[in-house]
Formats: sequence, C-alpha cells, structure tokens
Amino acid sequence: MSAVGSFPRGRESMTTHSQVKNTMKFIAIQAINTPARVIYWPLLGTIFCINSAFAALPIENWTQPSGAQVFLVQSPAIAMVDVQIDFDAGSRRDPADKAGLASVTAMMLSKGVKANGANPALDDNQLSEAWADLGASFSAGAGADRMSFSLRSLTYPDLLGKAVDLAARQIGQPAWPNAIWLRERERLNAGIKEANTRPATLAARAFNQAVYGEHPYGFETTEANLTAISVADMQAAYSALVLPCRAKVSIVGAVTKPQADALVVKLLGQLPKSECSLSTANLPAVREVEPLKQAQDKRINFESAQAHVLIGQPGYKRDDPDFFALLVGNHILGGGGFTSRLTNEVREKRGLTYGVYSGFQPGSHAGAFTLGLQTRPDQAAQAVQVSKDVLTKFVAEGPTEAELQAAKDNLIGGFALRIDSNRKLLDFVANIAWNKLPLTYMDTWTQQIDKITTTQIKAAFQRKLQPERMVTVVLGGVQ
Repeated sequence: MSAVGSFPRGRESMTTHSQVKNTMKFIAIQAINTPARVIYWPLLGTIFCINSAFAALPIENWTQPSGAQVFLVQSPAIAMVDVQIDFDAGSRRDPADKAGLASVTAMMLSKGVKANGANPALDDNQLSEAWADLGASFSAGAGADRMSFSLRSLTYPDLLGKAVDLAARQIGQPAWPNAIWLRERERLNAGIKEANTRPATLAARAFNQAVYGEHPYGFETTEANLTAISVADMQAAYSALVLPCRAKVSIVGAVTKPQADALVVKLLGQLPKSECSLSTANLPAVREVEPLKQAQDKRINFESAQAHVLIGQPGYKRDDPDFFALLVGNHILGGGGFTSRLTNEVREKRGLTYGVYSGFQPGSHAGAFTLGLQTRPDQAAQAVQVSKDVLTKFVAEGPTEAELQAAKDNLIGGFALRIDSNRKLLDFVANIAWNKLPLTYMDTWTQQIDKITTTQIKAAFQRKLQPERMVTVVLGGVQ
C-alpha cells in the first residue's frame, strides 16, 4: 500500500491532471482535519512555497455597501481559504451581573440552525456531521474585545459554496435551543466548581479583581451569572451587536478579490439588514481601566505544594505608540524564556523557581502587565523580593546594549515563524484589521523592532510601570 497522500510507486509518469487534483484535494482535507503534530510530507513542500511567498503578498482592503470591512491576502499556492470575522461583541460588553454572556452566546452558535427555505433545521450533531462531510471547519468564540467567527475550507467550487452557505446559516440563523442551553449551563457550572479547586484559578481571580477593579476586563463568570443568562439575553445581545456594518473580515487563501467580496456578502447575508450609519456602526464607549493608586499585597492561604505568585498592574492599550519598545523590552525582562533577565536572576542564580515570566496584554483597553512564577511556599517571600528588585532595576535603568541586540536577533530571526501557515498569517491580518494598523504593518514589523533603542525602552517602561504601586498576590502553603 502506498503512503498517505502519495502516488502509487512506479506510476508517476502515468498520472493525469485529474489524479493530481484529487490527490492535492485529499492532502488539503488532511491539513484541515489533522492535528498539527502529524505531518503529511507531500504537503510540506507546498507549505514551504507558501512561506516564501508571504513577504510579497499585499493586503487588499475595501468596504462593502453594507459597511463590512474586508482585508484580503491572496495565497494561491494551495486550494484553501481561511476566513475570520470579528465584531465588537466581546466580554467587555457583558453586563456585570451576566458576565460570560458573550462567551456562551458564541458557544450556542454551534448548537443548531433553523430551517431555511429548502434547507431543513439542523441540531448540533447534524451540524457537526455536515461540517465533517464537507471536510471544512467553522467555529465561534468570544474574547475580551471581540466575538470572532472562523471558517476554513477548500476552494474547490463543489465544496466552498456549500461551506459558505452552511457558515452563513450558523452566523445568521442560529436555533438557540433552550434545552441545549440548560444542558450546557450545567456542564459549565461543573467546570467552574472544578476550576475553583485549583490554586491557579484562585490566584488569577484575586489578581484580576485587584488590577481591573470594576472594569469588564476583570469580570468573572460564576454560577450565579450563568443562572441569570437566558436564551433571550443571548438573542438580544447578538442581534444588537452582530451587524454587517460592524464586521471586520480577514481572508487568506486561494481566492481573488471578486470571489472574496462575494464570499463575504454571502457569509453576512442572513444577518439582520441595517443601514450603516454612525448610530449603528459606533457602539457606546466602555470606560477605561483605572490606574492603581497604591500597592496591594494579597496573601491567600491554600494547602498546596507550590505557591503561586502574580505581580502586576494595568499596562497599556494596543494603539499605544510605545508598543514596539515595550514588546522588545519585555522580551529582555521576562518574555524571552531562558534568555530573560528574570529567568537569570530568579531561576539560574538562586534556584527559586523552574520558570518565571512577564508579559503585557494590550487590548482595546489597558490589559494587565503580569509577572508570574511558582515556587516552594517557604521560598515565596524571597522569590517575590528578587522579582520585584529585578523589575524595579529594569524600569529605572533599562536594558544593556548586549541584551537589546540579543532580543532583536531573536525577534527578527523568529518573525517567519509568526506567519508560517495560513492560520498564523490570518491572525496577523486580523490583528491589523481589528487594531486599525497600517496595511504595511507586516512588511515593516522587523524594521520597527530593529530601530528600537535602549533609551526608548527605558522611557517606555518608566511611562507605563510603577513598581511601587503594583498588586502582589501570593497563594499557597498554610500560613
């Protein structure tokens, strides 16, 4: 028997165009449905071709009559397309007493669709089978800022049209089955109860509440919240927030601009029609995250082998001009793994932890700066002090020239890994679309990194971080 996706041995010269097409079609289906750890070697050469072309692929952008904004990268090397549709319907728009509404709304979109003309209603099992039959995938999810829909399909006419039609039904005609919601709510409640036994959950909860205060970024989904959420709440939020004029659609794949435009029209075609005006396109502003006024020290008793340590504060918004200086600086401080200053001081020199990290989470609002580690409870005080000392010194003095050059080499050298698949490239394009970045952002990313100086990093960190006013959470051990 021949290897998966390969031609029978000795028959290469007899292969027809149809056989090539069918074989590539099979390989592409495997790429959609196969876990990343499994490699199909015939596909590997195709991936390499795609990778080498990324730098030369421009982003095309236009606005449809509906108001939907489309961002397209044509990548014709393989007959596949990836689509992401983003709406300003993330958890930051959840009511405080119904935290989790955006997430469960997105979840329920996979639980069935209504009948539509000659198309019968489909329950969740039938919907899953329909996607499996197409060799395509569709998903929906909600983060802090946006609700996102993702479609992946082959672009063969006999498959893409059906996949787009089915995705459009899920987006525009969800069934909202109440019985399924009640079942899922019980499952989610069980998950919350189990998570509440984990020290990491309890530490993160205390940290987020202290850092974000009453801002929606700090909201936590509880059993009480889920009990308060009804199917009617989901329908109301969805119909109010998910409108074509608010859509940002990112596409990467083997489609032309006319094909992409028609694809988006069809995907959004079953949503409620709305006139794209300022009143419909712009939503009410969400308040900003308040800066911390003073340091907070939270010690939480918990019987565990490891103490969980989190130190931080509100960071910065994604549109901050210091973005690149903070990105490079944090790589040096704690984001660069074994090469970071925190790892060297806390792990290598003192053996206080197996791993320590720092990171920013910029979004539509100031996401948290977090320094985190785990250590033995009897070493927690020392680990906290050493970490704070490293952070304070970094903010005061900035990095060395040698640290900066090493960080640049690592970030610039690793840039290709950020866009080495259609999915990663799509994430990059969607990031550009959502954050209103220049269409040349991907082309100039390495240049922006390369021109950062130690002075810029020092100034940016001093503008953003106040080590004397940070939250410190230590959970673990019985005191």
